[in-house]
Amino acid sequence: MLLGRTARTVSKLRGGGGSAFPGLVVEKVDPTFLARTLHRLPRGVIVVSGTNGKTTTTKMIVELLQGQGLKVFTNRSGSNFTRGVVASILGEVRLNGKLAADIAVLELDEAHAVHFVKAVRPHHSLLLNVMRDQLDRFGEIDTTAGMLRTIAEHTTEGVVLNREDPRVRAIAHSLKTQEVDYFGLSQSLRSHFPSDDDFHSGPAAADDHPDADVVLEELTDGGGRFTLDGESVETSLTVNGAYNTFNAAAALAVVRQTLGDTVDSPALIKSLSKVSPAFGRGESLTVQGRSLDLVLVKNPSGFRLGLSSFAPTGVATMIAINDNYADGRDMSWLWDVEFDSLAAEGVRMISGVRAYDMALRLKYDAVEFDAVEPDLRLALTQFLAANPGQPARIFCTYTAMLSLRKFLGAYTEVEAF
Repeated sequence: MLLGRTARTVSKLRGGGGSAFPGLVVEKVDPTFLARTLHRLPRGVIVVSGTNGKTTTTKMIVELLQGQGLKVFTNRSGSNFTRGVVASILGEVRLNGKLAADIAVLELDEAHAVHFVKAVRPHHSLLLNVMRDQLDRFGEIDTTAGMLRTIAEHTTEGVVLNREDPRVRAIAHSLKTQEVDYFGLSQSLRSHFPSDDDFHSGPAAADDHPDADVVLEELTDGGGRFTLDGESVETSLTVNGAYNTFNAAAALAVVRQTLGDTVDSPALIKSLSKVSPAFGRGESLTVQGRSLDLVLVKNPSGFRLGLSSFAPTGVATMIAINDNYADGRDMSWLWDVEFDSLAAEGVRMISGVRAYDMALRLKYDAVEFDAVEPDLRLALTQFLAANPGQPARIFCTYTAMLSLRKFLGAYTEVEAF
């Protein structure tokens, strides 16, 4: 622990975020550190994995459990490799090796979760979806589905699955002793949240859909209406975007499974209404007296939902596309996104490593744009100066989002991670 904390301090002094390097040091010195520490938690571990929505859903679960009176440990930085979890533990563990927590809720990258669950078998797992994401890492999406199946098979008590994703739903057939629950959508909303297959064939018939413990029935103004075990509940949400309302259904389902009959449902809904956005995921900042939304996009489904979740008019739009390792190097998925909704007002600025790829893509959808500037700092400066007083929205890939948040710190208070 002392060695890991020293590495953490040195990393921060050298200008790094310190989110993964200290974990790498500890993993090399003591490979059993992670399992030994987490096995001491009285209520065990919840693992959250899947292509889209891990960070926001994990944050929701944490705040829902805290609203039920539990002390929760989580990898708050969003570093979802095992070494990132170790680094998070180093920031909170006592010198006696114990965490001051009842339960851990961990967001894990699909590939790294496979290794994690073999060392630390989670009590519960929440599997969100399978989309074409980081094709250079994962290849075909059936490979990703196989990783999620491994997570489920190593879960000791209960698994919560997305009923609307055929590859995730099929995981139930591989499970023997685990309790299986589902979260899902009403028939009227299925076309709004397409699975990867639905892009080409349309929404599948619901004949083979099992009953779901939590169903998102309707998107309301600023929130949603859910059915929880047959009871209808409507609530407002602080988080933006239709996709985050569906994430809320997932969070409700896994918390209800984890707590069982002891769950306080009114407190659960009250906590849900107060959950704030995870950093960079529908995060709304005030910059120079106007609102600026950061919308994370990293695959066709996420970008489509991001575009459909916000009104395209009355807002200055910027798009920032990077292709660093954490984003995925293969940007061909941009051609599976329809950008017609941006045509009315156009795009004011395009930036990032793959700015010109994005500009070409917009040309094919007849979406006009004012400027292309690959340098993110210069692009942000020009974007803000060219659109004074107008609400702004930036669609950005992961590493572009991290850089933009850092640069925005010169204009407004941005929570550090």
